[in-house]
Amino acid sequence: LESYLQDVQQFSSPKMHLEQYPTDPHLAASVLFTAESSYGDLQGKHVLDLGAGCGMLTIGCVLMGAEQVTAVELDKDAIRNLEENLAEMEMEEMCGVVQADVTSLPFRDNLQFDTVVMNPPFGTKQNEGIDMVFLEAALSRCRGAVYSFHKSSTRDYIVNRFESDDYKVEVIAEMRFQIPKMYKVHRKKEVFVDVDFIRISAG
Repeated sequence: LESYLQDVQQFSSPKMHLEQYPTDPHLAASVLFTAESSYGDLQGKHVLDLGAGCGMLTIGCVLMGAEQVTAVELDKDAIRNLEENLAEMEMEEMCGVVQADVTSLPFRDNLQFDTVVMNPPFGTKQNEGIDMVFLEAALSRCRGAVYSFHKSSTRDYIVNRFESDDYKVEVIAEMRFQIPKMYKVHRKKEVFVDVDFIRISAG
């Protein structure tokens, strides 16, 4: 799985205000393998990828046996990269690409997906709170489990906000994200961020 994901083209025109950073192929492969091997949440499922970017998680889900993946992305440049990746992998028929904002998903009201996967913006500076917006949108469209990356520093907040009779919150992996120097404001060659991979499922 990881070897295939290493061929996924990354952002050709990354945008800082959208917090566009590449999803590491090794991390993506590890967490998607866990989602399927431990929970059976990918094979034969209808999957939604919110903020799909260049398609790292979308493509990984297909490789793990998802029946259909719907990739939602706002940025037209990222969508071009995503569609090129899908064409290169010959996955166009198994994936639908939708240009949309997560706050106004263009789906019929009762449309639900088996599984949602996403690597949302962490919600830093001008995007404060956007990570929770992504989670709310994901849960509103999921009848099974939501998988998402979040800064470890927000763990307690996420658990307190979503753990209830309706939802179970699990931290299924703790990892370090490597963020390379991509934008002019970056002064260091790279930084590492402690990140949780969480699973929220219907209680």
